[in-house]
Amino acid sequence: MTVPTGPRFRSLGQWLDWQAQLHPRAIDLGLERVRAVHARMACARPGRVVITVGGTNGKGSCVAHLEAILEAAGYRTGAYSSPHLYRYNERIRLAGQPVEDERICQAFDRVDRAREGSTLTYFEFGTLAALDILGEAQCDVALLEVGLGGRLDAVNIEDADLALITNVALEHTAWLGRDRESIGSEKAGILRAGAAAVVGEPEPPRSLLGRAAELGCDLALAGRDFHYAVQGEGWTWQGRSRRLSGLPVPALPGRHQLDNAAAAIMALELLERRLDVSARALAAGLMRARAPGRFEVRPGSVPVILDVAHNPAAAAALAQALAERPCGGRTLAVLGVLADKDLPGMARALAGQVGAWYVSAPAVERALPGDQAAAEVRRLAIGPVQGFERLEGALAAARMQARAGDRILVLGSFMTVAQLGGLV
Repeated sequence: MTVPTGPRFRSLGQWLDWQAQLHPRAIDLGLERVRAVHARMACARPGRVVITVGGTNGKGSCVAHLEAILEAAGYRTGAYSSPHLYRYNERIRLAGQPVEDERICQAFDRVDRAREGSTLTYFEFGTLAALDILGEAQCDVALLEVGLGGRLDAVNIEDADLALITNVALEHTAWLGRDRESIGSEKAGILRAGAAAVVGEPEPPRSLLGRAAELGCDLALAGRDFHYAVQGEGWTWQGRSRRLSGLPVPALPGRHQLDNAAAAIMALELLERRLDVSARALAAGLMRARAPGRFEVRPGSVPVILDVAHNPAAAAALAQALAERPCGGRTLAVLGVLADKDLPGMARALAGQVGAWYVSAPAVERALPGDQAAAEVRRLAIGPVQGFERLEGALAAARMQARAGDRILVLGSFMTVAQLGGLV
């Protein structure tokens, strides 16, 4: 094996194009390759305190809440999340800001030199680069978002001080299993013996609870160990030893964001001996948290809402958020999904909120073809459906047919929002 004498590439785009072709499979779960390269890199621990965030929906929002709260409390954070929407740099953040191209390219070069000829997936390559950057930055707290599942996800090479699992719903069934128990078992793979853990739903799969018990985790469960209630213009949170009242509603919109914020606050309570976070910092962080593509409203004569919802559970949360913010006219949905998603389940969840559907496919290999997607929605008989060859055409048609008081909703995948986000 020939080790390059200088960097293989100079630009971030060149590195990313090459990484996308390096491994024969885009998704290849397992820790052997990434763990071996990580050991050769001898990366420092990514943070003095490490929090891993897994689950089906809400991972990115929980990371955003924790990141903003901890920064408000005076801690230097490092965060790794995926996928990105507009720029790859969004995946790796220091003190809340995306890392610059040059620093990412330097980390890619270190990964390249350490892999000694072994191939890595695009996600594995990026995860190793992120761990290298966070370790070098000597962060107070590292926030690591699981990409897919948990047990065999590349992020799981790090032993976290706390694991936060938002919820468990059907997703990625070809890799994680076809029922909640199987998927829960995979997500429980981020738990560590004797370490703290938070689960953000009151009735998680038995497989998850059983694994937590086997490992002796200090487990905090929503509805049992922590609760919240809406109170006037704000909300109240109660944990094991702390009660917070008059909290501001999170800046991230939607009632479901209270679930995510409540789980994030519980994580900080479990870590209170290592992280001192005041009620003022909590409130400030809740008001500052941002996560692109989560009910992101682009104002205009006909506003456009961008949301990365890509499974029935996320679509149901989106439907609730739409109902909480009604418009005077119709909601016109521009929809594009990947082939492995439950499109009928998503469409049914949104049926009561969407007046017309404009269906196409994101410009990626894994996309469900637009004509097939349109046919699936049309079979549900939940409103007018038009199919388009390209997403841009679907958006243009929705804009042309929108009237005063209407709004446009763009959803279905990160790729759909990324492709159209720059056009609205």
